Amino acid sequence: MSELWGNSIREVNRLAEERKLAIYRTLLPDWIYSAYQIDPDTLTVDGYPVVRFRCPNGSRALEISVYRQAADRDPALYLNMADTFNNQLLVLLVVMNNPDGPRFNIDVDANGNPTHLGTAGRNLAAEEAAMNYGLAPGQIRPGLRSFRHAIPLFEQFVSNLGHDMFLIEPMAYHNAVIFERYGFNYMRGHREMQRIHTEFQPGGELHAKLSNDRVFRPPDAWKTIRGRAWAIHDGILGHPYTGFQMYKRVGVHAGIQTFPDAVW
Repeated sequence: MSELWGNSIREVNRLAEERKLAIYRTLLPDWIYSAYQIDPDTLTVDGYPVVRFRCPNGSRALEISVYRQAADRDPALYLNMADTFNNQLLVLLVVMNNPDGPRFNIDVDANGNPTHLGTAGRNLAAEEAAMNYGLAPGQIRPGLRSFRHAIPLFEQFVSNLGHDMFLIEPMAYHNAVIFERYGFNYMRGHREMQRIHTEFQPGGELHAKLSNDRVFRPPDAWKTIRGRAWAIHDGILGHPYTGFQMYKRVGVHAGIQTFPDAVW
């Protein structure tokens, strides 16, 4: 297949528009058509386009946004992939929002400025409300719990491009732990994830920083994936959660567990 598609997103982006979009449509899960009544031929709902591709000729990147309705504020599915400089495939961001769930405005601060999901600023009131609802850092809405169904699509896509693995960068602690469950291994950050787990145990440095005085760092936060993620988002590490990169080999589950027997 790679002889027809090429070996990179950049090569696919050079193809004629119809061919290029046909290739990228293979990344769309079948369930979105029935779930949101999307016409599979025209990618429209009630005649309005709801699937948007951004993949210009000359670019190394691909963005796909799928909306339930054309006028919706947030996509139900968002995917951003790119080529790395050494010709590997990298998933920069994948988001699956439940459009029927409540929205928490963690993406803008009190003055309406973008927070970039909490990495460039914070909306503490919105974050607290999201946390109390059961969401994790960076979640604007409840998720669809469908990432596991996307992995075979990613694997087939990268295989068709002639690769046997792809990379992904977890934006938060909970993302990394979830990716482990789906078979990912670490390119960078495995030792730090092990250290984080150790220091969250009773007697550890991070455990000692938990307190009822901090909304996002309650004493029992160390027991759950989500609790740890909020504490880390709140700065308990003393630095941002960055520098982690993971990879998934096609058809291989790495069996990594940095938080054994973890609960959400």
